[in-house]
Formats: sequence, C-alpha cells, structure tokens
Amino acid sequence: MLKLKELKKMKPGIFVQGLTIDSPKGINIANTGKVIKWVAVRGNIYDWAIYTDNPFIPQVSFFGVRDWGDKLHNREAVKKLVPCDEEALKMYRD
Repeated sequence: MLKLKELKKMKPGIFVQGLTIDSPKGINIANTGKVIKWVAVRGNIYDWAIYTDNPFIPQVSFFGVRDWGDKLHNREAVKKLVPCDEEALKMYRD
C-alpha cells in the first residue's frame, strides 16, 4: 500500500507499471476488453498520477520515447491499480 511517507521518499518518475483489462474487471476506460498498459508516475512536488494506454489508439514510440498515454481520473480505478492510503490519494493529480 502506497503511503504519503513512501511517496515523499521516491524520486520523480515511474515507480510502478503493469497491465490491466479495459473492462469492469479491470479499470474500464471504454469496456473494449483489451489488455492495456499503465504506469504510475511520481511528480516533482510529491504528487503522482497514473497514465494508461488509450484502447482505441495504437501506442507509438517516437525516437525511442513512448508517450505515457491518457491520465486516469477515476479514483476507484486508481486505488485498484495502486492501493494507497487517504493521505497518498490526496496527492493524486487528476
């Protein structure tokens, strides 16, 4: 479980990543049933966010740098991917 104390100790950048299903069993962005990638990123001011693939747009790498994708705004989906306490959740940047 992510806690504010741990979040503050992290360096900015990706701190966890994974795969999930775009469905009610996963995080349900558009209910396509596709497997999508996600990353949790710590910002520069103790904030953080989760970015996911857009299930409708193929992810493309330009010059070896991959776009992080769409920001996840649904707090229940956020807690599914990165279980966290309320203090850490308050630092989530919608």
